Amino acid sequence: MITSRAAARAAALAALPAYVYDLVALDDHARRVRQALPGPVELYYAAKANPDPRLLRALAPHLNGYEVSSGAELAHVRQAVPALPLAFGAPGKTEAELRRALELGVERFHLESAHELRMLAHLADRPVDVLLRVNLPQPASSAALTMGGRPSPFGLDPGGAERCLPLLDGTALRLRGVHAHLASGLDADTLVATAARIADWAARFDTRHRLGLTEVNVGGGMAVDYRAPDSRFDWERYGTGLARLLREHPRYTFRVEPGRALSAYCGWYVTEVLDLKHSHGEAFAVLRGGTHHLRTPAAKGHSQPFTVLPRDEWPHPWPRPAVEGEPVTLAGQLCTPKDVLAGPAPVDVLRAGDLVAFALAGAYAWNISHHDFLMHPRPDFHHLDHSDHPEYPDRPDQFDAVACQ
Repeated sequence: MITSRAAARAAALAALPAYVYDLVALDDHARRVRQALPGPVELYYAAKANPDPRLLRALAPHLNGYEVSSGAELAHVRQAVPALPLAFGAPGKTEAELRRALELGVERFHLESAHELRMLAHLADRPVDVLLRVNLPQPASSAALTMGGRPSPFGLDPGGAERCLPLLDGTALRLRGVHAHLASGLDADTLVATAARIADWAARFDTRHRLGLTEVNVGGGMAVDYRAPDSRFDWERYGTGLARLLREHPRYTFRVEPGRALSAYCGWYVTEVLDLKHSHGEAFAVLRGGTHHLRTPAAKGHSQPFTVLPRDEWPHPWPRPAVEGEPVTLAGQLCTPKDVLAGPAPVDVLRAGDLVAFALAGAYAWNISHHDFLMHPRPDFHHLDHSDHPEYPDRPDQFDAVACQ
């Protein structure tokens, strides 16, 4: 769905395509997430989901910190929000990145291998807090993406974590805990069960080696359902489950790192219909822009939910291309059949010149797209705050988005 505030801005846009981020809606959603989590649980935002500076700052009041995944990303987030802590994760950290992270005072390092541990220990000239990222067994599930529980470039096998412990002796590195992000796209109950397995393993690891650990980072992975754009991850149920884990493991600070589930709902990719046509009996809408701006549907293999915003103007003397009451595939301008944003999806009416607003475009959208393919113009970016459209209330009415199968 698209907020009326965002719809009003979209209808007035002079340059298309454009991204519209509703920072009021983001603030409200993040506040609800923070309220659903037990107070001791730390909430970090995975900046890889969307590193837009204004979005990062809008989230800041509700966060304990940010998780970053490259040297450039950590420098970007540190500049955008200087006051909050950073946790530096991801495999393949370079020596230059680690040195830069030390210079910028990064508060936590998630170490993915013995080599990373040795490299950071060699560079560190001050006490540095680290977590070992572990690749723990993960039962089969309906996860959208699996990072652990099987052969993977992510993290250390349990045995590898054990073998890293002697490497910490005599270094400036202080082992504070473990980190495990095993899968994405999980519901609340599955994610609580995953967090429980991580915490239980960490407790056994801690006790066996008398480590005195204080932190368990259970990652993100909260489901976002592109087929049902009105739905939300059950944060209250998840928070209740984490509260139980806090009682079972009172020594540990628990940390969660959502990305998509925090910012996806605040963003829309807005563009216009350039042409409507039929090919072998099927209807196609060709849109300005495409997956080089919004790669999410191509990356995840789904249809992006959308809203049609009609425009009555038609400046040409010839008939206006249109489809009525039939499924239509929404494609972009790229010279590849993979440039499909949605469909086939039913529409009442869709005409050349109408606008289409794609929902759930606030995460893994523009920032993961192949921007320069065919060298089309880049989109504009618009940020809505409380000063935009004061005629609308803070909790505006909603327009439905089409949930495509």
